Amino acid sequence: MPAAPSPLAAAYDRLTAACPGLAVTELDPHAPAPGGGAWTGAAGLAAGGAELDAFLARDEAQVLRDHGRRARPDVVASFGLHRYAWPACLLITVPWFLLRRVPRLPVTHVSYDRAAGRMAVRRPVSFSCLPGDPAAALPGAVVVPDEEALRAEVRAAAAEHLEPVLAAFGPRMRRRGRALWGMATDEIVEGLWYVAHLLGETEERRAVRELELLLPGSTRPYAGSAAFRVLTGPDGEPLPTRDRVSCCMFYTVRPEDTCVTCPRTCDADRIAKLTAAAAA
Repeated sequence: MPAAPSPLAAAYDRLTAACPGLAVTELDPHAPAPGGGAWTGAAGLAAGGAELDAFLARDEAQVLRDHGRRARPDVVASFGLHRYAWPACLLITVPWFLLRRVPRLPVTHVSYDRAAGRMAVRRPVSFSCLPGDPAAALPGAVVVPDEEALRAEVRAAAAEHLEPVLAAFGPRMRRRGRALWGMATDEIVEGLWYVAHLLGETEERRAVRELELLLPGSTRPYAGSAAFRVLTGPDGEPLPTRDRVSCCMFYTVRPEDTCVTCPRTCDADRIAKLTAAAAA
């Protein structure tokens, strides 16, 4: 019998088309996970042992190569978490944003080749969708009543995947609790915001609205909200930004260069950075 069509393929194809540096491959239920080379299983990261050591060793080497100095171990771990969590969250948020389908992807279902920018995802046992979605008839479909129920599924699916990963990275980052979930909030918001920007101005505006509803600031275990706001440029032009919950610690490597959404970056510096980016 032919396999049932994937309910997520169209979303992952569009993600890869918009962001060629991140290719997503869906694996058949019984296909082995890829291994060797730079492939890392999310379950291996969550175990906190040799796979996590090797993953962070690449970050340590990259900082030394790119910036000519070593980073503190907790900073290396923060960089490593970002490099995994940012694409991993897109595996959940992009199908929700584009198709209104939310997969459940435990860590056993995801592998990441960071060198090539590839993710392999085992087709989910279950996914949530809305009434009237043609995919509701597929095996594993869980129909929820409305948009808010679907947003709750996004939050739950992301938390299910990220919780064991955060538990492994947290001690190395010297962070726990609210600080870790603040980073999770930032990865969810900034990943989808970036991809929506690549999809066009209309989709970017829609993503801002959707993310404000997804993470209004009162949805545990997440800490903080989408926190979008608009600054005014020197010629009166609107400059969209947001306030990150967490700091990625990049300033410890290059003190003169902070992220435009960093809580350490004042509005005057944000306006200067955003204006320069627009001009470029």
